[in-house]
Amino acid sequence: MNRRPVPAHKDAQLLPARQFAAPTRAWLPIAGAAFVILFSGIDVRAQSSSGICEDTAELAVLSSPITPWKGAPLRVVFAAEKPLAGELSLTAPDGSVAVKSRQRYGGPPYSWIVEIKSPVAGTWRATLARDNAPAECRTITRDIVVRGDEPPRPRETAGSVWPLRNTWNRATENLFSAWLEKLFDDPLDATPSWPALHEVLRDRSRNFLFNHLGLREDEAGIILRPDCADLPYFLRAYFAFKMGLPFGYSICSRGGGGAAPRCPTWTSILSGAETRATPEVENVAGAAAPAAPAAQPAKRPGLAASFARYLPNLANGVHSGSGRTLASDNNTDYYPVALKQETLRPGTTYHDPYGHVLMIVRRVPQANGEAGIILAVDGQPDGTVARKRFWRGNFLYATDPALRGAGFKRFRPIVRDTSGALRRLSNSDIAKNPQYGDFSLDPSRLGVEAFYDRMDDVMSPEPLDPLAAMKDAITSLDEQVKVRVTSVENGRKFQSSGKGEANMPDGAAIFETIGAWEDFSTPSRDLRLLIALDVVRGFPDRVARRPERYAMPAGKSVADVKAELQRVLASELAGRKFSYPRSDGSPWTLTLRDVADRMTDLEMAYNPNDCVEMRWGAAAKSDEASTCKRYAPSAQRAKMTKVRAWFHERRRPPRA
Repeated sequence: MNRRPVPAHKDAQLLPARQFAAPTRAWLPIAGAAFVILFSGIDVRAQSSSGICEDTAELAVLSSPITPWKGAPLRVVFAAEKPLAGELSLTAPDGSVAVKSRQRYGGPPYSWIVEIKSPVAGTWRATLARDNAPAECRTITRDIVVRGDEPPRPRETAGSVWPLRNTWNRATENLFSAWLEKLFDDPLDATPSWPALHEVLRDRSRNFLFNHLGLREDEAGIILRPDCADLPYFLRAYFAFKMGLPFGYSICSRGGGGAAPRCPTWTSILSGAETRATPEVENVAGAAAPAAPAAQPAKRPGLAASFARYLPNLANGVHSGSGRTLASDNNTDYYPVALKQETLRPGTTYHDPYGHVLMIVRRVPQANGEAGIILAVDGQPDGTVARKRFWRGNFLYATDPALRGAGFKRFRPIVRDTSGALRRLSNSDIAKNPQYGDFSLDPSRLGVEAFYDRMDDVMSPEPLDPLAAMKDAITSLDEQVKVRVTSVENGRKFQSSGKGEANMPDGAAIFETIGAWEDFSTPSRDLRLLIALDVVRGFPDRVARRPERYAMPAGKSVADVKAELQRVLASELAGRKFSYPRSDGSPWTLTLRDVADRMTDLEMAYNPNDCVEMRWGAAAKSDEASTCKRYAPSAQRAKMTKVRAWFHERRRPPRA
């Protein structure tokens, strides 16, 4: 295949390693632009027979901003597919080492990040010095040219919301994963939460693409409050905007009556670029009207403003049904992946059968007797973004035929064909593409227990200490309860705002309406909390059901271990405490044991028109409830009683 030269100003040049070879210490300057490249430290073709240096064949390098200059911080990211070990350093033009870091994020992928707040003009050198590597592969070095004057800024391109400079492949996907992990990085024992997505993106210590385009685009005051379905799209679109990557989204039905959602229309960032699926799909009942294509206004508002204007169309066009399509459907924004350590990486999304969506942002492998961990973020209708652990209480799974399309999925790659048009890769394209190859229908065939058993095996291949595993589950429950504190507190603030009652919809619509009820009620979250409580309380029984999964103590029977777990469970629930603000703002402390004892009351605790004391199950006329002054109308209470069985039986109804 003929290849055209890539202009030097492109901010992402993606050269497959087996087509790009260089001497071991040859330096490639990164002049006047951020640069992404797949490379190896030596001629991989010459060394492939012995395997030397092949682990460097899928390494990506990014410098930011797009055109480095002395007036902006210089950030450099190395991202590797293989678990390389070493130290990343930046050497100044005078030869002094300005910064170095051994901190490796991930993986996969695995990444290193360094930053210089005020770089001087000249040629800087980024070096990854590898540990325990052959001499000819030990040092991977690239040069970065920092300008002394302020560079010209990227501008809009006619016919596209943002200009296209790059393609989606292993390099850009790995950088996307690395960006997500750094963006939401916090200690494992923390439960970070933000009032809105823009609060995260404006934190330059987290966001290594902060002002990447040099337009002060992250200081423009854009407000981003995506819900759970919007959040993955917003993150993907933001990264694509910064990196000049293709992007688009489907207009889908929500499904119902036993039918999965379908997506009759797909629109990309190219103006007027709209494709229709087959007639069979086009006629899906309930499909949303297509969003208007991203046409350019007569007077262009600038690249950053153009992106800001695009986001409302995106938010209005996507919903939870966009990810709950059938696993075999090609006309979708997501495709299902195999349940493996290498596929469940940052950027992979999880779509539960009831409509909630989470995105993986970190995977911690099992080590030193500790269980493996998957961390994900989700958005809530009130705009809150929080990080959560994978476990049954947060990641719901069901096999009811009326609840289609659940599971782990990734964004379908978008490519540009020879005509210049954008298109999505099909499932078969992805399966045979060496840059991806992770499409799989296998997870969709698993039953509920088999799904969770498989996830246990993926996250922690070695047998777990049963006591430590149960405490991890209790910690996850603790995190989930504390997230609910924020949600209920937002409802209390709504009550105090004087804006009146939140209108309660009828039937299953309580889970997916709009307005104040969507923002401040918690039926979906409370249903997940009730399931989480069931999981924790039933953990000793789970160990007894699958003892081979656990490192059972020597000399103890399964019955002995189960009895010990039950004793520890009671102690842990009683010892873990949290506080919530009552109606008058005064704090009240509860234990997880209190929450477990109030499970019946929590079946009717999601209405934001009730006082917060009732929403935490406070007993009538108790000291805790003495500050309660507000109650939901009797008509709403009657509606809640009518649908209480859904919560009592832990089943969310499918759409009609």
